[in-house]
Amino acid sequence: MDTEDMHRRTVDWWTMCVDAVGPDQWADPTPCADWDVRALVNHVAGEDLWTVPLMEGRTLDEVGDRFDGDVLGADPVATARTAADAAVLAVGDLLPRRETVHLSYGEERADEYVWQLAADHLVHGWDLAVAIGAEARISPELVAALSEWFASREEMYRHAGAVGPQAPLTGDPQHDLLARFGRDEAWTPSAP
Repeated sequence: MDTEDMHRRTVDWWTMCVDAVGPDQWADPTPCADWDVRALVNHVAGEDLWTVPLMEGRTLDEVGDRFDGDVLGADPVATARTAADAAVLAVGDLLPRRETVHLSYGEERADEYVWQLAADHLVHGWDLAVAIGAEARISPELVAALSEWFASREEMYRHAGAVGPQAPLTGDPQHDLLARFGRDEAWTPSAP
């Protein structure tokens, strides 16, 4: 699967999950122990907001702190969707012409950055789905593509603290992908 298609499809999964958040669910817990539903959506919406200037070639210093704090405002679903749509357009338009982006750890290949974004959307989409009681089955094609990409990066991510300890593997592709990202597929809101 090509990078742009992977990004678009994982963002579609994410926005489907965001659209399913009920008005009384924003303070509910998520598998990300430090984040409730609103904080989780805020995190991914912030990543989507960053996507446009980074894909345009701006540096972190040039962007500054404009995406710090609560980016969701009074209408979190609409804000998250608008940010996601803008990110998809930026990747579709700029990825073919952008070789590198400026990230917190330095220069990174633009296609690698977009795969990182796809991973965030896919895994955090699952986090959000289980937090709100929505359908949490992910497209097997997306699971396979992300698993292949992540295989050579897992230890680097874990060493950097970007993912938690690996949960036990079972042989089920979705379960094992989530486990590699430090998720327990048995997590429920009532037993975090």
